[in-house]
Amino acid sequence: MKAFNIYLTGVGGQGIGLISEIILRAADHAGHAVKSVDTHGLAQRGGIVVSHIRIGDNLFSPLIPAGRADLVISLERHEALRATATMLKTRGQLIYYNTAWQPLPVRLNEAAEVTEKEIEALCRRRDVALTSVFRADLPDIRMQNMAVLANIQQRRMIPGIDLDHYRSAMADLMAGAMLEKNMAIFARRS
Repeated sequence: MKAFNIYLTGVGGQGIGLISEIILRAADHAGHAVKSVDTHGLAQRGGIVVSHIRIGDNLFSPLIPAGRADLVISLERHEALRATATMLKTRGQLIYYNTAWQPLPVRLNEAAEVTEKEIEALCRRRDVALTSVFRADLPDIRMQNMAVLANIQQRRMIPGIDLDHYRSAMADLMAGAMLEKNMAIFARRS
């Protein structure tokens, strides 16, 4: 398989680690060579969380060079804008959950909150395919990652990974009520 680079970003507590692990295992279930690395930093304090996933043959490092991500997955608007500007290649794909976890400069009134229009404008300039996700009916905000993952699967944004691969990966990582609740969000059509 030709290399496919996925850069995931969000804020500590949003579930970047889980969505990253599901994608990593789904790629493995699909029989693809895959490399991954996570940086958690200040995740426990609401800091930035980043994961790199590289799927394909002849890859020797899990780190995606700046400007080379085929797909950016973000669970927050500020991080979506930053990652699109720095990590996403021109004509790549951005999917993000449309919410804002205000970074410190916004809370201190030193910077404005990132808007949907700013993200849309950057995507137009860079010819990026944009998908914004928001579900007001989520039973738990911690399931925003599953709403995004459902859209990724339904839109087939990651080549060579099918519905059954994602389901197997989720079953590897969760059980009981947690698996059932996450599968219910994942199964909803967008």
